[in-house]
Amino acid sequence: MKPLFPANFEDLERSGIGKIAVQGLGMEGVYPLWFGEGSEPTPAIIRDAAVAALDAGETFYNNPRGRPDLRAALKIYNDDLYKIDLHPDRIHVPASTMLAVTIAAQMVIRPGDHAVIVTPHWPNVEIALKWTGADIGYYRQHSADGKWALDIDGLMAACNSRTKMIYLNSPCNPTGYVMERPEQERLLDFCRDRGVILLSDEVYHRSVYDRNHAPSFLEFAGDDDPLIVVNGFSKAWAMTGWRIGWMVTPRGYEEQMAVMCEVYNTGAPSFVQLGAIAALQKGEGALNGLRQGYAESLAVANAILGNHARIDHTAPEGAFYAFPRIRGIDNGLAFAEGLLFGAKVGVAPGYTFGPGNETHLRLCFAMKADKLEKALRAFTAYLDAH
Repeated sequence: MKPLFPANFEDLERSGIGKIAVQGLGMEGVYPLWFGEGSEPTPAIIRDAAVAALDAGETFYNNPRGRPDLRAALKIYNDDLYKIDLHPDRIHVPASTMLAVTIAAQMVIRPGDHAVIVTPHWPNVEIALKWTGADIGYYRQHSADGKWALDIDGLMAACNSRTKMIYLNSPCNPTGYVMERPEQERLLDFCRDRGVILLSDEVYHRSVYDRNHAPSFLEFAGDDDPLIVVNGFSKAWAMTGWRIGWMVTPRGYEEQMAVMCEVYNTGAPSFVQLGAIAALQKGEGALNGLRQGYAESLAVANAILGNHARIDHTAPEGAFYAFPRIRGIDNGLAFAEGLLFGAKVGVAPGYTFGPGNETHLRLCFAMKADKLEKALRAFTAYLDAH
């Protein structure tokens, strides 16, 4: 029997990341640059807290919006990091950051509404917005003066009378673009004037290499501004498999968030949340150690990718990816498949990050610098031969 999918499910397909990874997982000797995660396991101080929680019997249902002690720890973390006084009712823990994006979209967008995604973007976000029945528009970053940039005037012009949401990821997966405070202020002013919700994905907020954290809209936005910030533990504390994140909404979303979190998964597991508390309270040293390793690997990536005739490389300012344009290719997926089987280097094809990126590749550099150098040398050798 043919599956009876609703219309907004019919055109779903596996992302380009998944298409490559499913072919390479288990391949002996492969360099896995496809996923957005580091090669190091979660720090012991976090793992130990979760194990202790399991041993203590923390295996029962909890508040669907997140344990009160985790939400209290998140308030302290955000207050200390951004020098703000975040109202505790604005903080919610719906499990993963991706689930937070999904919930935010479903609370704001109705079928036929317009939403703008700043691209290049992580492909799952586009699927989450499309599920709402939204008409999706795109506005692309560009490379200028040796770094990725975003034309705020152009982004605002991409909105129309039906626009209900703008999705922005800064620092950006896959480009490493970081939006600075003046741009943030202009964009939020526009959203205030137009009644547009700004969905700011700040999951890479600590993945910057010239300061302690990336600029956040929370540093200047008010309690009732049209702003939803999603964040998480996956990137900063190497907790990708834990599926735990948080979101900050305007005031008045508490009841709706409780219902949505209860429907989706009745809250994140308590032992995972207790591990997250340990990350916030005791994990700063581990975070900085991970970030130092990524910075060393970034230097390797810039040195190799920035000095090849067929690679147009724009150095990232944040996150842990390179997103170069490869000269002489027109099908990134076919090239990535050839690279996987010909050189055992697994990368993500650019088309999966939105329109206009077909000749780009995403390479995650969050691994030991010596191993990354071997992977990139294998990549450039394959490029030289093809």
